[in-house]
Amino acid sequence: MGDQQGRLTGRRLKIIELTNVDFSLRHFLVPLMRAARAQGHEVVGACAEGPLNDDLRAEGFRIVAIPFARRVSPIAHIKAFVALVRMLRAEKPDLLHAHMPISGFLARWAAWCAGVPRVAYTCHGFLFNQQESRLGRAVGFIMEWTAARVTDVFLTVSAMEADDARRLGLSRNAVAVGNGRDPAVFRPDPSTRTRMRHALGVAEDAVAIVAVSRLVRAKGYAELADAMRAIPNAELWVVGNRLDSDRGDDMEALLRAAGLGARLRMLGYRADVPGILAAADIFVLPSYVEGLPMSVIEAMLTGLPVVATDIRGPKEQVIPEKTGLLVPPRQSAPLAAALARLVNDPSLRLAMGQAGLARAREHYDEAKVLERTLDLLGLRVYPAPQHPSGTKQP
Repeated sequence: MGDQQGRLTGRRLKIIELTNVDFSLRHFLVPLMRAARAQGHEVVGACAEGPLNDDLRAEGFRIVAIPFARRVSPIAHIKAFVALVRMLRAEKPDLLHAHMPISGFLARWAAWCAGVPRVAYTCHGFLFNQQESRLGRAVGFIMEWTAARVTDVFLTVSAMEADDARRLGLSRNAVAVGNGRDPAVFRPDPSTRTRMRHALGVAEDAVAIVAVSRLVRAKGYAELADAMRAIPNAELWVVGNRLDSDRGDDMEALLRAAGLGARLRMLGYRADVPGILAAADIFVLPSYVEGLPMSVIEAMLTGLPVVATDIRGPKEQVIPEKTGLLVPPRQSAPLAAALARLVNDPSLRLAMGQAGLARAREHYDEAKVLERTLDLLGLRVYPAPQHPSGTKQP
């Protein structure tokens, strides 16, 4: 593949990293943007405007606002598409790297219209695997299939999604790059555990179950609320909030109405998630759909046993009975049984947490994931070969 394999020699490129909302840009793409900039490339972010973009601007990144809508709205999508074409023609990037289903679909076709020389896409979960209706699945597949025709580099975070892409003819060269977090940031830390519990007013011997995600129904909060009623000897900490673009029922209200009383701690959006995880005992993510969730990786690196649903993404990460437990989605009773088992067995929590930590360090080290992604995108800059005399080859 030449340059596609990342063997660029001394070339400095202009790259646009594009996703749907500021939350995705801030929490999923920042490490890659930093890594590409460290290689000497010019890196521009693009997403819907939001307060989290301020963090990246403070780091010196230029962020271009695109009016993406996270809903079925042809008029809104057309407006976003027009804005994308104008932006790409003005910016003239060497590479557009798009993420997420709708923003990725619009951006790849806009790049084709604007004549962007190279287009990459990272799938964080196929829309056709997330839809319940036949029509929704068909539309999602058609979107992915057509946009794949104008995609030079096709990546996925999940191995199962890469298999789907190859099997269904989306891309014969689809590659799973995975996800990763920094093990120096997310790690077991007894002193932080003590400090954080003191700050939260939590007793050292209290068993804390933590969930970290957006507050939407698809993360399984209705089932989690039901499950927690059957586990009176544990607390539930919920870290996250509802984005302005999220739709559906109010999960915070649902959780507060569950009758958990002081056992429920709604912690909201936090910048100190590593410390919160270090202070907890069990991590839970009862989602209906996922890509390859970062939150599971963060929990594993912190040495927490994971209870998650047996769906794409988590079942690649969690080894049942070794690093955690997998339960059927949308069911409260199995979730309650799995959580109660860990709540009542400290030795099992420790064993699973240690096994998960070892697995995460081996498979989900951010530096390794970034290195591979840079190679696949053609962004690793290697020194030009030298003659024995020390001069560059012509």
